[in-house]
Amino acid sequence: MATFKASVLLSDVSKDEGHLGSGAIHVITGPMFSGKSTSLLRRIKTEISVGRSVAMVKSSKDTRYAKDSVVTHDGIGFPCWALPDLMSFPERFGQDAYDKLDVIGIDEAQFFGDLYEFCCKVADVDGKTVIVAGLDGDYLRRRFGAILDIIPIADSVTKLTARCEVCGQKGFFTLRKTCDTRTELIGGADVYMPVCRKHYVNNQIVINASKKVLGSEKARAETCVKTIADMI
Repeated sequence: MATFKASVLLSDVSKDEGHLGSGAIHVITGPMFSGKSTSLLRRIKTEISVGRSVAMVKSSKDTRYAKDSVVTHDGIGFPCWALPDLMSFPERFGQDAYDKLDVIGIDEAQFFGDLYEFCCKVADVDGKTVIVAGLDGDYLRRRFGAILDIIPIADSVTKLTARCEVCGQKGFFTLRKTCDTRTELIGGADVYMPVCRKHYVNNQIVINASKKVLGSEKARAETCVKTIADMI
């Protein structure tokens, strides 16, 4: 009798829950030029081919190739919504249209501060599949954005590798070519290059040495200017 009552209660709860817990979260990460956007678009097109309703979102900060499209470094594009945050997407997209969506793709996910909150809502509450692509680390190999935060709630995690531009081996890290120290510095091959561990470490030594030289030269220049000003 107790078992029967429990079954009835579970049935009633199931009816009330609707889509609760029926979604999924898939994460695609890796260094720059590892094919994250390409992999994302491939999976999105597969979803479309089986008749699922899809929408793409990217950060409005990324305007490198196109404002309203996710574009790979090879020039392949797909229309998307460029937004400053994710939680506003349902309202901007239209609630009725959002309710009919099956899959949401997110590119450059490291730029979204509300990534964890959004993924939880989309998969756990709304019962949708969300496919997330983005960097897991910055140019200093530190965590970047909230990508790592959603690993524990993900159904799958794919870590891609690039090709080291120095030796041709597998590239796991993103090396910044400039001395700019901003964490968020959006750029392409003119600013970044994928490298293996050996050449990341070796090049960081060279870059740090260059910074010291430049800093020393700047200090000497400032001292010289001050000396001249004092003489005047």
